[in-house]
Amino acid sequence: MAAPKKYFQDHLILLLLSINAFLTLSAVGLVLVRLASGHGDSYIAQYRSSLGINAFQSGSILDLLSFAVFAVLVLGVHTLLSIKTYPLSKQVSAVILSLGIVLLLLALVISNALLVLR
Repeated sequence: MAAPKKYFQDHLILLLLSINAFLTLSAVGLVLVRLASGHGDSYIAQYRSSLGINAFQSGSILDLLSFAVFAVLVLGVHTLLSIKTYPLSKQVSAVILSLGIVLLLLALVISNALLVLR
């Protein structure tokens, strides 16, 4: 799939792609660095407020690595969707990339909150 030449010359699109890439690298780096410190095999992977005293659910390292995989998938899918919709509308491409920023910020905050609790 060849990306349109104008897509990579658009300053707004490049700014949004750069922010998405930075947030993805931050999320992946944060998860990997926190997991590499190695404080055991049991991690807090979920918080369920409706469970009362058993609100924290433990999980394995794979549950927390899924945050890094999610960040990479968000970057890839939103970039592909943005490239596909750019010939139709520049604004739709910008909105798609902006929603990717919101998702990556949420993933970064939630993964950090769970990794601090362990």
